[in-house]
Amino acid sequence: MARILTYNVHRWMGTDRQISPLRVADVIASCEPDVVALQEVRVGRTRPGSVDQAALVATRLGMELHFQPTIRVFGEQFGIAVLTRLPSRLVHSARLPSLSGEPSFEKRSALWVSVNVGDTELQVVNAHLSLRSRDRLTQAEALVGPEWLGHPDCRRPAVLMGDFNAPPQSRAYRIFASRLVDTQKRNPAGEPEATFHTRAPVLRLDHVFVTEGVRVVSAAPVRNKLTKIASDHFPLLAELHFTASPAARAGAHPPEARVSI
Repeated sequence: MARILTYNVHRWMGTDRQISPLRVADVIASCEPDVVALQEVRVGRTRPGSVDQAALVATRLGMELHFQPTIRVFGEQFGIAVLTRLPSRLVHSARLPSLSGEPSFEKRSALWVSVNVGDTELQVVNAHLSLRSRDRLTQAEALVGPEWLGHPDCRRPAVLMGDFNAPPQSRAYRIFASRLVDTQKRNPAGEPEATFHTRAPVLRLDHVFVTEGVRVVSAAPVRNKLTKIASDHFPLLAELHFTASPAARAGAHPPEARVSI
């Protein structure tokens, strides 16, 4: 059993316009997750004596941090992250393809981390896709391709999650849904719910997809007084049950990490 959380933290800025990494940490802690995927992570200024905001949150939660930058602005890094208190290792991190030739346009990335949940080696891929439909479609195709979910090392069970900027009627969503299970659609406790915007939730942009064979115990946005102001997205929490992967049972030697920026 594992509790999996994906959360667009909006650069730690809440709907009250206050920047508070520790408030976001409190939201995450209240969900009691085993694995967390974050998007729009602001690391902070890299000058000596400045605070690494992502590391601050990880320390507060007692979790290991894996971070993949997407952009750097005025000495600050922004990107995506995977946090967990379970044994983990980075498998792959890289930029996703873009059809945009504009150098100032924000690039998008994905981050693949392998997490040991008991006897199970769980493959976790976190991604934040483009606001542009053509780029988003290209990125979705890349994620199900041979570099990510289609890679031989991405053995079942696997989780793909993040802010895909893709509602269920979009072409990018349909690419994922044709190959993976949308956990909110398998939620035995209710129908899928919107994750954006926290002031008026009307769009389901954040998703947790899993490979076949994973049993969804529950999957829904976490809505309470704190999550309504901590970010403009609600965190999406899924509780999953799965059996150990064949590689984990056989004690297969893990591949070396593949990192590109």
